[in-house]
Amino acid sequence: MRILLIEDDQNISDFLLQALTNESFIIDVISDGDKGSFIARTNTYDLIILDHILPKKDGFQICQELRQSGITTPLLMLSVKTEVPFKVGLLNLGADDYMTKPFVFEELLARIRVLLRRPTSEKEAIHKVGDLTIDPATQRVMRGRKEIYLTRKEFILLEYMMRNAGKVLSRGMILEHVWNRESDPFSNTIEAHILNLRKKIDTGRVKIIRTVPGRGYKIEIPPQKS
Repeated sequence: MRILLIEDDQNISDFLLQALTNESFIIDVISDGDKGSFIARTNTYDLIILDHILPKKDGFQICQELRQSGITTPLLMLSVKTEVPFKVGLLNLGADDYMTKPFVFEELLARIRVLLRRPTSEKEAIHKVGDLTIDPATQRVMRGRKEIYLTRKEFILLEYMMRNAGKVLSRGMILEHVWNRESDPFSNTIEAHILNLRKKIDTGRVKIIRTVPGRGYKIEIPPQKS
């Protein structure tokens, strides 16, 4: 899952970047309200965490711009303000949830998971292709009766491919959803991770990770020969 964090407090953004990365989220961090609004409107995210007070453009303006632009991405606002009219106004503007600073990370994480479950239960469902099963909640991967250990990045890549089973995923799509904005689009990191997944998952007779020449990769059960 990819999250955009728009926060100008360096201590908070550094903490959340590390803590959410440890929870297997992909995090892009922007400290400027104007840039944050642009990035949120021109990229695809599963969730946006938005600070209220920001340089150049505040959270109210950003929230309004996103909703007016048709962006329906779940939005969690952070602020030091505790007044009920402020919260009501923010929710009426289009925010999905609100947390007061300072906050406890465990509660923030719980709220994030609730927001990510709201649009569709598919994101939290157990995904299965053939005898390959992945459980996002427990981060457990099984091929038949064999449990497979994956690194955090390998798991995120596999989950993205499993959620889009049967679809051709280009390098650009994979880079956008599995790596953050700082990643080098010209490196071979995607190919290296695909190779590692194949070594761990496609060890048997049936190979399900396919390369589509000139287009990208996809996961599917190969058609049976008649």
